Amino acid sequence: MNTTKKTDFATGPVWKCIVAQAIPLTIAQVVHLLYNVVDRIYLGHMDGEDGLALTGVGLAFPIITLIMAFTALFGMGGVPLFSIERGAGNTQKASRILGNSFFLLLVTSLILTVLGFAFCRPLLFAFGAGEESYVYAKAYLDIYLFGTPFSMLATGLNGYINAQGFPKAGMASVIIGALVNLLLDPLFIFGLDMGVAGAALATVISQVISAVWVLLFLFGKKVPIPITRADIHPDKTIVGAIAKLGTSNFIMNGTTFLVQVTCNKTLQLYGGDLYVGIMTVVNSVREICMLPVSGLMSGAQPVVSFNYGAKRYERARAGIRFNTAVGAVYTLIAWGLILLFPHFWFGIFSDDAAMIESGVELLKLYFFGFVFMALQFAGQSTFQSLGDAKHAIFFSLLRKAIIVVPLTMILPALGFGVKGVFLAEPISNILGGMACYITMRLTAYRKLSHDKVL
Repeated sequence: MNTTKKTDFATGPVWKCIVAQAIPLTIAQVVHLLYNVVDRIYLGHMDGEDGLALTGVGLAFPIITLIMAFTALFGMGGVPLFSIERGAGNTQKASRILGNSFFLLLVTSLILTVLGFAFCRPLLFAFGAGEESYVYAKAYLDIYLFGTPFSMLATGLNGYINAQGFPKAGMASVIIGALVNLLLDPLFIFGLDMGVAGAALATVISQVISAVWVLLFLFGKKVPIPITRADIHPDKTIVGAIAKLGTSNFIMNGTTFLVQVTCNKTLQLYGGDLYVGIMTVVNSVREICMLPVSGLMSGAQPVVSFNYGAKRYERARAGIRFNTAVGAVYTLIAWGLILLFPHFWFGIFSDDAAMIESGVELLKLYFFGFVFMALQFAGQSTFQSLGDAKHAIFFSLLRKAIIVVPLTMILPALGFGVKGVFLAEPISNILGGMACYITMRLTAYRKLSHDKVL
């Protein structure tokens, strides 16, 4: 595989530039998902655990999501700025953005590791753990937290490889680690009888390998703009710009954290550990279904940002239109597959009869209106690509913090019970997705049409 072939975002059909980025990125995200879902698949089929191992890992999700929120804050927050400066020919400033992002990710990861160990027990009980499920959640986190620096560096810096036109190299960094995880999981979980702890250990080892790959590539000579020692120090202006734009990514992940905590607590109140386990499965299926559209948007972001920075506005508009059309078609198909084959999707993660009996209908309810997520992604991706932090932050908050969280608490109390928790998601998809997309078309997209095309 030639991982050093570079893509030129300024020439050729825009859709081809996006696809050239999106295909390897989607493959990388599919493989990256193995870091998480393969653990759940194995744990969901462990003998004699009655779904508690899967529930325990589900209770660890909020902490993992919070770590990823900080990764997005300082990693994804810098990539669009980096791409804009690279498109404008400001190589020196782009290099400083990369160096500052590396510094922020490293320091934050060390702080989060210490805090995670210090407050693990109270956090897990605050997130909805019971005495039995806590044992499994703690066994997982006790090992997983050691991999925090490697996870944050690998994920947060990989975008800078893709942003410089090396999507195959970015894909390779993920595939290498995920394949290691895939091979080690059954060995540690079943072969060495380590159970939940084995799943965590396999994940940490794979994260270390991915981080080493990313760092060797970005510190090397293959990329036009590598990480240099001179740029690894905080610059107040750059740190502020990264944090400002990255706040939308942080809120997207942070509100996911808030939703997970609220769901776990509410499901414990109205249903118990069984329904926390069901939500773990439903979220896992959602992650699988989100991969292609997420890969598409990730592939489009550097293309749109680059052309915006180069003042090629019609190319940026073409990228936005392509994102919307392809995303809508895909999410409509995915929704149909969930409705037609719910037992298949649920069965991937669990063979527990009680979970399947109660979970299949909840899975279909949760995915109602999934097509509207394409509108949310298209709008959110555009705001981020153009550096519009204000709108990106607002719509990150709207869908989850303003719509999902209140509905998750209100609907069960109104008589919907556990169904109310699963119903909150489709309502937010419809309302939040439409609001985000319509606003994007009336603001950012329209502004591009008014600017002079070079």
